[in-house]
Amino acid sequence: MLAIVVGLVIGIGLPMQTSINSRLRRAIGSPYLASLISFAIGTLFLLVMTWFMRHSLLFNWSLFTSQPWWLWIGGILGVVYLTGNILLFPKLGSVQTVIMPVLGQILAGLLIDNFGWFSSPQKPLSLTRILGAVLVLLGVLGVVALDGWLEQRHDRLDVEPQTNSAELWLWRAFGVLAGMLSAVQTAINGHLGQVLHSAVAAALVSFLVGTLGLVLVVLALRPKWQLTAQKRATAPWWMWLGGIVGALFVLGNAFLVPQIGTGLAVVIVLVGLMIGSLLIDQFGWLESQRNPLTLAQLLGLVVMIAGVALIRLF
Repeated sequence: MLAIVVGLVIGIGLPMQTSINSRLRRAIGSPYLASLISFAIGTLFLLVMTWFMRHSLLFNWSLFTSQPWWLWIGGILGVVYLTGNILLFPKLGSVQTVIMPVLGQILAGLLIDNFGWFSSPQKPLSLTRILGAVLVLLGVLGVVALDGWLEQRHDRLDVEPQTNSAELWLWRAFGVLAGMLSAVQTAINGHLGQVLHSAVAAALVSFLVGTLGLVLVVLALRPKWQLTAQKRATAPWWMWLGGIVGALFVLGNAFLVPQIGTGLAVVIVLVGLMIGSLLIDQFGWLESQRNPLTLAQLLGLVVMIAGVALIRLF
């Protein structure tokens, strides 16, 4: 029960982090600088947490030779997923930018559980688990897409007009791949937490690696800093907190995977993500536009919960 609560809470926090980082991006003018600042703040937060909980920031360096190489790349996969969403939106539009990565997350989560990849707890794939995953995906469609799809004419109003059909399918495939990498990151961080005997230390390593990766991206692209004195004066204080929310998300996943497996962790977090998105829309939190809940969204959420129950109980 604790694992389900943790998964829902960190899932609810994820769209809040997205809204916070979007506000930071508007103030700074660059998604890459905003992501770097968010990762850097999250890393500092996890440094403090790790020090207070372990009284040390060091670990045995023999782990680099005794453990598989993939154990240290979770942060890079997180950066790929984050950057992928930035690139996907103008190509696919809002609906498919959510749906394609979700499909990849669910698919990879079930495969990782079935084969025990990345030292994840093995949970054989069954017809019931597949049905549960399909219900979760249908629920996501109901929550995110059903109302907007008719208005957007198959989600093409916010897509770049020069994108042709073949290119669209390549971007969709990339969206699914980005979602699969996100699930792989979840599995890797879960095992890293076991190796380091600390979920906090695992989250710190992941964020530190991600921050270093973003430093290289920023150095290569050299985006302009556009946070003027006027923008700074009107900017809300909470726009700097996205990294802390993201750090708690990674920490929660590092705790969840050893307890319940990658597949179930992914789908529970997805349910929390949808709940958080609906709450932000309903109440207009974090300077978001208010969009009251619809019956289709509520039904979609119920279907998602039914899917999670199937995966969890059978």
